[in-house]
Amino acid sequence: MKICICGICGRMGISVLGAVLDRSHSLSGAFDAETAAGFGSDAGSLIHGKKLDVTVSLINEGDIGKSDGAIDFSAPAATMKLVAAACGQKKPLVIGTTGFGPVEKKSIAEAAQQIPILLSPNMSLGVNLLFKLTEIAARALSTDYDVEILEAHHRFKKDAPSGTARQLLEIVKTGMDDLNTAREVFGREGLTGARTKNEVGVHALRGGDIVGEHTVYFSGIGERLELTHRASSREILAKGSVAAMEYLHAKPAGLYTMYDVLGF
Repeated sequence: MKICICGICGRMGISVLGAVLDRSHSLSGAFDAETAAGFGSDAGSLIHGKKLDVTVSLINEGDIGKSDGAIDFSAPAATMKLVAAACGQKKPLVIGTTGFGPVEKKSIAEAAQQIPILLSPNMSLGVNLLFKLTEIAARALSTDYDVEILEAHHRFKKDAPSGTARQLLEIVKTGMDDLNTAREVFGREGLTGARTKNEVGVHALRGGDIVGEHTVYFSGIGERLELTHRASSREILAKGSVAAMEYLHAKPAGLYTMYDVLGF
């Protein structure tokens, strides 16, 4: 396949480039901001490889039109530009960017009526199994079990909590009886009073080079269930995004997730 990468100069973008080439696909477009280190250079220099004859440039429909699709790990504003360009060229899109607001999510859903879009806050196989296990636990347990979500990432991550943590929060609130309208507590400080049954806590740690860790705690009286995923390399996310693009090839318009790729 001929694949464009948006956010190619970032850590994830570079990992995706490696995964694209490892799978014997080719790079047909390389997008990033003008301020990005590597902008204007040959994309091959990002992985210290041979020239790929693809210059890192701004998002444009010309490169997208020559591709079989695009993979996005950028920022919400850039993603929305990419969505418009992909719709203009009727090309599939894999979105791994996080931090979207309600209006942006609605726009992506509307775009998925025109092109196939796979949107996931995390592309790894293990994390998507964590999503499924959390769904099972939430449906099986009652609010006698207090639910708290803890995530940890590297010091450079810009949004908090992570998109994966937000997805886990949504799964818990949807799946556990009486938590649909639960209060979302993002960290605690001071004299907060006793914890209530009608809340879910979400906590973010930032430091060093942590790739990504997520734990969902179901804490009852006398026992505690912990579901944890720890990523030790960005390669799992990059490989997952390329698998997602391969899955979207020749698919009809629609909004897909990694559950579709995994056959859940």
